Amino acid sequence: MAYPIITNCPVCSKVLKITKLQCTHCQTTIENEFELSKFATLSQEQLYFVEIFLKSRGNIKEVEKELGVSYPTVRGKLNEVVSALGFADKKSDLDDKNVIDMLDKGEISLDEALQTIKKK
Repeated sequence: MAYPIITNCPVCSKVLKITKLQCTHCQTTIENEFELSKFATLSQEQLYFVEIFLKSRGNIKEVEKELGVSYPTVRGKLNEVVSALGFADKKSDLDDKNVIDMLDKGEISLDEALQTIKKK
């Protein structure tokens, strides 16, 4: 039985390094220092969100429907993933004008627009 890979030491919580790979068919073993993808550090919940986001091709309305959550919740989860991947947190990418434009187009409700603006 294969277990999901852990990325942090269970004793000291520091980042673990992969040092050994082995073929399950021929038992060839390769030892060295290997790097994990940034995505390996995401939690199961964050990975699930990324899967839904990609499946929806970045359409936040579709992500809302799939997850059964509001627009601000989707934006919050997206920002959490962006931060977890180590990307610089840019100034809030939603200014009030963008929120009003989305409200005008019917992409978000009035309550969602107000919640988004209040969170700033």
